[in-house]
Amino acid sequence: MTEETPRQSTIFDVARLAGVSHQTVSRVLNNLPNVRPSTRQRVEDAIKKLRYVPSPAARALVTRRSRTIGLIATGGPEFGPSTTLLYFNAAARHASWSVFTANMIDSEPNSIRTAIGAFLRQNVEGIAVITAHQGTVDIVAGMELTIPLVALEATSRPGITTVGADQYAGARRAVAHLAELGHRDIAHLAGPSDSVDSRERSRGWRDELSERGLSGQIIGDGDWTPSSGYRFGAECDLDRLTAVFVSNDQMSVGLIHALTERGRTVPGDVSIVGFDDIPESAYLAPPLTTMRQDFQQIGEGMLAALLARINGESPTIAPSIPQLIERASTRRLG
Repeated sequence: MTEETPRQSTIFDVARLAGVSHQTVSRVLNNLPNVRPSTRQRVEDAIKKLRYVPSPAARALVTRRSRTIGLIATGGPEFGPSTTLLYFNAAARHASWSVFTANMIDSEPNSIRTAIGAFLRQNVEGIAVITAHQGTVDIVAGMELTIPLVALEATSRPGITTVGADQYAGARRAVAHLAELGHRDIAHLAGPSDSVDSRERSRGWRDELSERGLSGQIIGDGDWTPSSGYRFGAECDLDRLTAVFVSNDQMSVGLIHALTERGRTVPGDVSIVGFDDIPESAYLAPPLTTMRQDFQQIGEGMLAALLARINGESPTIAPSIPQLIERASTRRLG
């Protein structure tokens, strides 16, 4: 004997039970006008009784809209972009939009163009780009799409809606914290040179030092990983080093380990400030002072901006400001 899998209810089943057309069911599902309250109630009762789950295709019967979004995500498992992606997808589900995602490790142009072509064949209404690499956004922007595009990026650019945190302001606050603790020579371990976020954090570090009349040196350009932080920590000049602003928390982990191996204590000899506030930051030895980004706000803001563009509106979403989280990796000099 074999058991038959129960058939999933369709929009037509709902229409038959409610005694209406499938177009009327679609109007109720999409909360459109011109449906009598009594009819709307019958349809909603039928949906509950049948446990009907509407599909994007069903919603599109009346609206002629797919309610789908294409999402390009490139790079490794960097905490910021990957967390933003999770919140973007959660917000889309809550808003009853479907997301087709193309995940790629690198920003190979042909792969990106192929993914965009697949999205367009699926009639997506907009495209989001979540990446740590500027080149990915450049490729998508260069395709001159006729549908809205939103990108995770710290700076604005013509023709694209960008959403993100104010990396520049966050970096200045990190350096100001070290300066207020009495540090006069504040080094910087930067992120990759092709990352807009990294460049904005380096710019903020440089401008805050200049405005305060302080000095500093670039230790190097890391790749966001603990191993690159360790490598530069093992090689850096320790003669004048009392403070380092690190472009992300994961590189801070490697840097602290390397400095400890060289006999330098944190924060006894060197104060460290990271960026992102990854979950592990509060449990390091010592717990890491860092700049916290609100990735939930950023992910939800990206979706809100894209839906606004799809609806013909001009979104005005101000960048969020990273928050200083002061822990035990920094101390006052003297």
